[in-house]
Amino acid sequence: MAKNMQPVAKRCKALNISPAAMGYAKKETKRNPKGRMRKKRSEYSTQLNEKQKVKFVYGIMERQFRMYYEKAATAPGKTGENLLTMIERRLDNVVYRLGFAMTRREARQLVNHGHFTVNGQRVNIPSYLVKVGDVIEVKDSSRSSVKFKRLLGEDAVIITPPQWLDRERNTLKGTVTKLPVREDIDMPIEEHLIVELYSK
Repeated sequence: MAKNMQPVAKRCKALNISPAAMGYAKKETKRNPKGRMRKKRSEYSTQLNEKQKVKFVYGIMERQFRMYYEKAATAPGKTGENLLTMIERRLDNVVYRLGFAMTRREARQLVNHGHFTVNGQRVNIPSYLVKVGDVIEVKDSSRSSVKFKRLLGEDAVIITPPQWLDRERNTLKGTVTKLPVREDIDMPIEEHLIVELYSK
């Protein structure tokens, strides 16, 4: 299985995104400290950068990203918005958004290792797309681990999930209450640039 191993801080600097968007609050890099970069970018470069940014944040490789785009293009509505909301429904992203992992990379690893169930069935596929009514839960045999014990109790970090997800405090269970919409994605993404790139 393909895996994105790019350095987070260095890649964030190159794509002009905050490491906080990746779940890293204290990462930084000394790459290009004085900002000596070309000031003017071509149209293609701007479109490509936007696509690479989304791929990097969500941890998706090119082939799978192209598949998402093709599905989004055939669905009713705006292609760009369809693409982003489809990616937002990935199980690894949902695990991250529910606060079960500190970063999407960590969430992907936890899903791969089979720590979560969807509607009572173990799912270890990070790209699994959740649906309305799905219940995502840490499986019973994983609840005793230190990682998940820290998510419970009075000292647990309070996470505010997006409106389309619901998680009661001091539980290891979350529910998809509705499908995400464009406004639920809090990253500055210009999806029309991605559509323009693939439309060429």
